[in-house]
Amino acid sequence: MFTLPYVTAPESGERPPATDREERQRERESRRHPQGMVPGRERPRTKVERGAMRLVATGGIIGIAVALGAILVGQDVAGWIVGLVIGLTSVILAAVLWSSRQL
Repeated sequence: MFTLPYVTAPESGERPPATDREERQRERESRRHPQGMVPGRERPRTKVERGAMRLVATGGIIGIAVALGAILVGQDVAGWIVGLVIGLTSVILAAVLWSSRQL
């Protein structure tokens, strides 16, 4: 007759080694909730918190565009090129920001 051994939890507070099933379950969870720019959390963010984070990130995009414009104007680059570079940079960075699921 075959009997299964009785397994007890370790006394020292260590976690027992993960089984293959637990590993596969963690893998599925990580695919379901991919990491973005900001790490995942246990609880979902509130609307106010998400809005504040996007506002701060949008301010960073504006700051990058202003610095880029100042550098280009300081180098006597034509105005239309400065506008084009700043516009494209802002649109691309904003698209990355607003497409993020974490914010």
